Amino acid sequence: MNTTSSTVEYLPIIITVMVAGGFVSVTMFATHILGPKRKNKKKLDVFECGIESQGNARIPFSVKYFLAAILFVLFDVEVIFMYPWAVDFRNLGSVGFIEMISYMAVLLLGFVYILKKGALKWDAE
Repeated sequence: MNTTSSTVEYLPIIITVMVAGGFVSVTMFATHILGPKRKNKKKLDVFECGIESQGNARIPFSVKYFLAAILFVLFDVEVIFMYPWAVDFRNLGSVGFIEMISYMAVLLLGFVYILKKGALKWDAE
């Protein structure tokens, strides 16, 4: 039986986080102090692919773009939750299978709800 304390078990992770955080802090501080500070109108001007900016950049976008992105992320994350089940489905037995079928049924109900609401219809405003 392992009798080590939980702090000792997490010591390598703590050290790694401290080293990574220290590296980021030192690098940001060094570039801020040592970097060039030449501010002029041309340098502070907005630059987009070499094209001069014209007009207001705050053009209203259709909510459909954001809705499609949110729905993609939602269903993409839900699929990630299926991966551990797929790896260990033989050991979970029939209970695990029933749980995954119910999980997928809830996802399917959500997808049908989205279709019924017309969230994926691009031509209708």
